[in-house]
Amino acid sequence: MGEGENIEGKGFVIKDKRQFTAEGEVKPNAKHQDRVANAGDAGEAQEKESTKTERMPLPEINFSSFVFSLSSSVLLHFGEIADPISGKKERNLPMAKQTIDILSILKEKTKGNLTKDEEQLLDNLLAELRIKYVQESKKG
Repeated sequence: MGEGENIEGKGFVIKDKRQFTAEGEVKPNAKHQDRVANAGDAGEAQEKESTKTERMPLPEINFSSFVFSLSSSVLLHFGEIADPISGKKERNLPMAKQTIDILSILKEKTKGNLTKDEEQLLDNLLAELRIKYVQESKKG
């Protein structure tokens, strides 16, 4: 069956648009960007992207970094950390509470599936954030 052929007269067409063979080789008819015409633009864009990546290396993604990310969001909503976009510190206790609740749900749903260190990290962060939430709530 060739590319674009009807299957059993059903009225639909299947086209293989994959650019790689099963072995991972680039197909000879694969469409590529015109690198000659855009070499300057692509080089500049790639250079900007690599510079941006070098400035801000991404942390390893694992359960602990995910939990720390959520707890950082809570601190942001407490107004302890400036918003990275606006640069302003703003309190938003309902959002802080919601993120603490998300951490609590995460604890419940992952029960029995965490390492001892991950479980302890989550327990400690939740305890600290809940105490801090009560303190922030009393401030008004």
